[in-house]
Amino acid sequence: MFDVVIKNGRFFDGTGTASRICNLGIRDGVVAEISDRPLPESGARVIDASACWVTPGFVDTHTHYDAELIIAPALSESVRHGVTTVLVGSCSLSMVCSEAEDASDIFTRVETVPREKVLPILQQHKTWSRPSEWVRFVEQQPLGPNIISFLGHSDLRVSVMGLHRSTDRAIRPTEAELQQMEGLLEEALDEGFLGMSSMCLKWDKIDGDREWSKSLPSTYARWSEMRRLNRQLRQRGRVHQGAPNAANPLQIFQYLGEAVGLLRKPLKTTLISMLDLKGNKTVAPMAKLAARVTNMLGGDFRWQVLPTPFAIYADGIDHVVFEEFGAGEMARNLKTEVEQNALFQDEAYRRKFRRFYAEKFSPRVWQRDFGDAIILECPEPGYVGRDFADIANEKGVHVVDLFLDLMVAYGRKLRWFTVIGNHRVDKLRSMVSNPDTLITFSDAGAHIRNMAFYNLPLRFLQLIKESIDQGEPAMTMERAVHRLTGEQARWLGVDAGTLRVGDRADVVVIDPAKLDQPLDAQCWAEMEGFNMERMVNRNPGIVRTVLINGKVAVEEGEPVAALGRTQGYGKFLRAGECSNG
Repeated sequence: MFDVVIKNGRFFDGTGTASRICNLGIRDGVVAEISDRPLPESGARVIDASACWVTPGFVDTHTHYDAELIIAPALSESVRHGVTTVLVGSCSLSMVCSEAEDASDIFTRVETVPREKVLPILQQHKTWSRPSEWVRFVEQQPLGPNIISFLGHSDLRVSVMGLHRSTDRAIRPTEAELQQMEGLLEEALDEGFLGMSSMCLKWDKIDGDREWSKSLPSTYARWSEMRRLNRQLRQRGRVHQGAPNAANPLQIFQYLGEAVGLLRKPLKTTLISMLDLKGNKTVAPMAKLAARVTNMLGGDFRWQVLPTPFAIYADGIDHVVFEEFGAGEMARNLKTEVEQNALFQDEAYRRKFRRFYAEKFSPRVWQRDFGDAIILECPEPGYVGRDFADIANEKGVHVVDLFLDLMVAYGRKLRWFTVIGNHRVDKLRSMVSNPDTLITFSDAGAHIRNMAFYNLPLRFLQLIKESIDQGEPAMTMERAVHRLTGEQARWLGVDAGTLRVGDRADVVVIDPAKLDQPLDAQCWAEMEGFNMERMVNRNPGIVRTVLINGKVAVEEGEPVAALGRTQGYGKFLRAGECSNG
């Protein structure tokens, strides 16, 4: 009667209703029966989930797998942690409409994936230039997880205006160009894209030789252009994902004004990101207030929240946080270590760096405290495991001078890390419990040496389980699973995230006893198709089995060999084709 039977597990349906011990029967890729009684096992693959949780597959709604999807569509680094639906096209950076070199140059520096790896992939495989053509390509891929997508505004803008014109503040798109953008966005919405993503944060810079170090094309758009495109999203009930300009906090009100539904249909809007920053403790409370007021006025707004401490890793000065202040930006704008070293040794530059470092009230994400940054790797072994301030005090020098001296001596061989936010567990539990948030922002597929949150769903479940075990529940476990699955799918309008009779059988079997292990540990693994390693997560024993479309994708914690090589697992999910109410 069934292809797969999952028996004796604690079953969560993804709607937030009470969990219970029951049995799940899967036939032809969908949930055929959910029963408190034993199900027929004859001819079925039987998975004994005793003492385990059985949940819908997790939905990761902020990734940058756009390039990896082309060459290694298994996306196994997420699937191994129970993610069965992945959203691409975030932060204005889809790879849909623009030419290969343009798509590469607006992506690689921002997301710190080497240009020399991404560009050849696009040059060899990119045969599409319209949303409909991209969807046809994706549908022919042997997908691991399901794919959902935004159309990136930088991608859209550069495809119509060209890279040079789209990154010139003095140039506005012509009426014909605006109509062309509208036409491409309309085609994307017709094809089932969730909506559009934009970018106002000017730290994110362009790669390549043509427009090196300019901000992304989306940042050059006037708000009248954004309103025009938002009108299409609003009419279709689709989503705008954006990132405000951190250097101009008031700019957020442009996004919030569009989200408010006074005298018009509200625009579904999600922004990056609500963070409990070490460097500015007012950000999270102000973000919470802004969201509540916006939604009280009729808006449909969500902040994205990373449900774990925000730890970042850097090789020397190779991290986007240095773009947020003038001295760091000056160094990052130089391409070679020779040029950078000359700058680092210049006394006038050092004075400027010390001045920026000492500023206390300028907008910031990084707390700019080298005393709160631990050296992980260095040719001088005596420095490993120590913070920069400790070494500077030992040497009797200013900590900025020490950092710049180490940069000159060791460059990218100096690896260090710090936690920039979400470090206070009580504040973090409060943020993830906020109804005006989405539990997301893994950035999976990007920042391959800077951070790794591929196991974001497991970190969230651990956070909530610990609160329950300590007698201070942030929410029920049913609500936690709902936040990772059905809630996000329903808000985005896609058919995912629930396990009811007739639903697609995207299922995760989790051993909750194994959630007591550290989930922030980092390790290195090959990035399939790129011939290099990246920082990832490995959490043995937590995720036992993952099914996508009723087929086993992960068995005993490891992706199966067929994942990403044969079709029948994931599919392209279209917005509006939603059965989960």
